[in-house]
Amino acid sequence: PTDWQAEWKWDGIRAQLVRRNGTTFLWSRGEELISARFPEITLAADELPDGLVLDGEILAYRDERVMAFAQLQKRIGRKTVGKKLLADVPCRLMVFDLLEVAGVDQRDDAWQSRRQKLAELLALLPAGSPLMLAESLSGETWDDFAAHRAQSAERGVEGLMLKRRSSPYGVGRARGDWWKWKVAPMTVDAVLIYAQRGHGRRASLYTDYTFAVWDGPNLVPFAKAYSGLTDAEFKEIDRFIRNNTQEKFGPVRSVTPQLVFELAFENIQVSTRHKSGIAVRFPRMVRWRQDKSPQDADHLETIKRLARQ
Repeated sequence: PTDWQAEWKWDGIRAQLVRRNGTTFLWSRGEELISARFPEITLAADELPDGLVLDGEILAYRDERVMAFAQLQKRIGRKTVGKKLLADVPCRLMVFDLLEVAGVDQRDDAWQSRRQKLAELLALLPAGSPLMLAESLSGETWDDFAAHRAQSAERGVEGLMLKRRSSPYGVGRARGDWWKWKVAPMTVDAVLIYAQRGHGRRASLYTDYTFAVWDGPNLVPFAKAYSGLTDAEFKEIDRFIRNNTQEKFGPVRSVTPQLVFELAFENIQVSTRHKSGIAVRFPRMVRWRQDKSPQDADHLETIKRLARQ
């Protein structure tokens, strides 16, 4: 355990900040230039020296606490942001790695060396800067790390990132030196009510589903999912959908509400944009509950209670 260090696994937008020739660039993981959407971050970075590359997570952050991802989404879809949105959803870059300093590549250096240089660099910025150093968590035993992880919900994070102190900065999906240790996802039993064809090799099958839960005597849609089942299960469900279609709305079919699935998701928020009044993050199917009938599915009030908690 002492060979490792932990950081909180934040639920934001992964981004790299690059300083070149007096200009700051902010790039998303999808290689999109997003500088104009987060001007408070790029403006703060103008205080940093040239030849610098930082890795971190953009978060909606106010009153010393991370805001819900649904708030951050208000900034994601904008090419530019107005004063009201800047005030309502202030953002910060939670910096956790240093890839380049003074034009020199740091990626082959050990994590603990990069971390020390990063801490010294960010210490030069004024208090309250939108560029924040990610908190580092140590432990003498794995139980120490598990105790940190147990605080995830109250801190609004997804769990821990475990990083080997001697590790270089890996490119791509290299494994072995960095590990995600997320908290267990929330789960709900829901009823399949709509379906449409999938994409790629599943374009001929109905694999994209809309699920509902009970609100009194009615089923209310609350989540969509298209992953988590085997090919054999998708084929069997496809046959059911074709034989139990009630109506067609373009590519979408309404289905006799008979099949129940256990859905998992990372987070849940109250939302006025959705008919159900809630929005879930990263929903996916855990299993097909063939042992349950539609009446056994969960109720909307139960899920709203989770969101309020």
